[in-house]
Amino acid sequence: MLNNDASGRGRAARLAELRRRHEIPVLIVGGGINGISTFRELALQGIPALLVEQRDWCQGASGALSRMIHGGLRYLETGEFTLVKESVTERDRLLKNAPHYVQPLRTTVPIDAYCSGLINAGKRFFGLSERPSRRGALVIKAGLTLYDLYTRDSGVMPRHHLAGGAATRRRWPAFNDWVKCSATYYDAWINYPERLGYELIEDAEQANSQALALNYLSVVGANDGRITLRDASTGEQFSLVAQVVVNATGAWIDQLNGVLIPPAGAGKMIGGTKGSHLIVRSPELLAALRDGMVYYENQEGRVCILFPYFGNVLVGSTDIRTDDPNDVVCGDDEVRYILASLRFVFPHIAITERDILYTFGGIRPLPVSDSAINGRISRNHSIQTLAAAPGRPFTTLCLIGGKWTTFRAFGEQAADRVLTLLGERRLVSTVDMAIGGGRDLPAGGARQVWIAELATQYNVAREQVARWVARYGSRVGRLLAFVTQSPDRPLRHQGDYTVNELRWIMLNEQVELPEDLLVRRTALAIAGQLTPALIKEITALLAAERGWDPHQARTHLRLTFERLAGYHGLSALANIAIEDPFDVSES
Repeated sequence: MLNNDASGRGRAARLAELRRRHEIPVLIVGGGINGISTFRELALQGIPALLVEQRDWCQGASGALSRMIHGGLRYLETGEFTLVKESVTERDRLLKNAPHYVQPLRTTVPIDAYCSGLINAGKRFFGLSERPSRRGALVIKAGLTLYDLYTRDSGVMPRHHLAGGAATRRRWPAFNDWVKCSATYYDAWINYPERLGYELIEDAEQANSQALALNYLSVVGANDGRITLRDASTGEQFSLVAQVVVNATGAWIDQLNGVLIPPAGAGKMIGGTKGSHLIVRSPELLAALRDGMVYYENQEGRVCILFPYFGNVLVGSTDIRTDDPNDVVCGDDEVRYILASLRFVFPHIAITERDILYTFGGIRPLPVSDSAINGRISRNHSIQTLAAAPGRPFTTLCLIGGKWTTFRAFGEQAADRVLTLLGERRLVSTVDMAIGGGRDLPAGGARQVWIAELATQYNVAREQVARWVARYGSRVGRLLAFVTQSPDRPLRHQGDYTVNELRWIMLNEQVELPEDLLVRRTALAIAGQLTPALIKEITALLAAERGWDPHQARTHLRLTFERLAGYHGLSALANIAIEDPFDVSES
């Protein structure tokens, strides 16, 4: 049975601890990356913060990112220089502080002309036009030169360079004929974003035993100054008083404010846009990318991306205005748009809907805006303060905007605002603080020596240790100590993962549902590796650990099939017959 995680507290113990807390200094609502970052910052300052999330960690927009850690090159032409500088700085910090998950990404921009776009770029910069248009080599060169200046001090990334038509064609023979030249620069990508989010929580709780994080716990009411929370599994309710509430719910900020500040709420703050992505299987396209990203403008000027991701190709994204953050899916029109954008840059590589392995979408929690062009809405972050009032004794801080690259800086800013409200001061900086498995992780040749030593110490194949290091970084020692305590074996339907490995995740990482494992604690879903047999096998493992009876296991399995079919394009799962999920024999 699951009983505890790395902090020494399983869910039952966490809920018992919550029952004892009737007054807390800070309640953070929202377990996306910005809420998690704020929680970590406060925990490290000794504040006994409580973080709650109505679903799983990083399940909303924080799990639907483009998997890029980037400086925001295109924000330069809208004049958001401060945002770009902060983003580039934080990108370079993540390369250093989370080297197990964040790596450099060579990025190439195909360009159709040398001088086009100068007038329109100037108009956009001065706010005289919102109309997107294609950018020529001179405009892109100017932006990349500024980009290089911002990253000059860290010296992490190579400088950009332009390539003429002949050189571009030699390196990228599959580009469309409209490509006349290209520019190449470096950003970064993240392979396990949801895992990094969880490691931030784990770091916070290990540093501060009074810090407490609970997923599947929602805010359902606020009356007479007391806030009511409800556990999704049992329906149990908890009532407490907080001095400060941090509303980090992203696209749900307005909805939560309506609960915290009835009846009128606090006015509209969020004007989000939906971004969707596809994972496609195409060996030809994968080979054409040559281990780099292509960052290109579609015909109407919308920026799109595609790059290798777990042996397939990630391509996106869309930018559609929406007011409803619930039930976000990648629509058929978005699929058609993304596939058409692929044909625009690689016209001779045939990609159809049959090649799509997985889809995902999320709502960017952007500030409310009357801009007619979604791309003109600021991607910067801000904090709006709602002062305490009669019947509502807590101050509310609403975290607006933000993106993965800048989560540490945004969390730092939010935490500093909270510390001021509490009359406390900052004790610890996270600027140079490694995260989770990025701590004490050997680099280069030293890592290979370390892997060989671990393989010998634990009598595990070197290839398996290397695979685990890629997934867990320096936390691999804890994993190895666990998996070697009892006989282990690969999963029957996915040999890259082992039974004890998944049991370790279940035990240590607040796993409640099969989807938590399939979509967020592992890359099985986004890597296009899910099959009905594998989903059944993993559900059976979780059922055995949780003590579910057959009816409970079948219910969870059916819900998992439905969510994967409805939210991630795996429509074939919708009609799978569900037998006893404990039968995991080879089909």
